[in-house]
Amino acid sequence: MASGRLIDRLVKSARLDPVLKTVELSNGDIVEMYVKPLTAAERDRAKKDARSEDPTAFALQLLVRKALDENGTPLFSAGDVAALKNEIRDADLQKLLLAVLDLEDDEPLDMKSGS
Repeated sequence: MASGRLIDRLVKSARLDPVLKTVELSNGDIVEMYVKPLTAAERDRAKKDARSEDPTAFALQLLVRKALDENGTPLFSAGDVAALKNEIRDADLQKLLLAVLDLEDDEPLDMKSGS
């Protein structure tokens, strides 16, 4: 059995490094962005800033906060939400939103084995 405080073990195993996401747009262009896994604090902040119960508003807030370039610079600002909603194909926006929301690990944890 592993020793140490549980909180310390959880923090150590969190693996919050950015993950490369690739999205193919409707026109065939490829968009690459890096996304860090979501924390509870980030989720709460995005819910608050969405100012709506609409899941798309929440997901847009996450996209603006979580989409990064290869240097860790945000790809969007809060002012881009209107353009994302009004000037981007919905199919492409949905792909970007899903890329931010879908951060499955390449190696999922097996909760039964304790790893």
